[in-house]
Amino acid sequence: MESTRQAKISRLLQKELSEIFRQQTAKTHGTLVSVSIVRVSPDLSVAKAYLSIFPSEKSQELLESIRESAKTIRYELAQRVRFQLRKCPELSFYLDDSLDYIDNIDKLLTK
Repeated sequence: MESTRQAKISRLLQKELSEIFRQQTAKTHGTLVSVSIVRVSPDLSVAKAYLSIFPSEKSQELLESIRESAKTIRYELAQRVRFQLRKCPELSFYLDDSLDYIDNIDKLLTK
């Protein structure tokens, strides 16, 4: 069960990470990265961010690029939340493929 504090921090991190990715993908036209959900560990030291990437053909290479630059993303996030959080959690990024799963189900149902 997620505590109220974890939920608030998850929402804060999701909002700020979404803004960071929006600014970064504004430079590369045709690519969209959105943060589906952020899960924070009970001790608030680790945050798992699930990303939805469009177009899905580029998702693996873009996810690897994001994972390689995780330290700089964490630094930028820490600068944004420095007045709300004492310590910025470690970030780990995962691919949220729920949209692809829903699309696959829709295709199967139309057949």
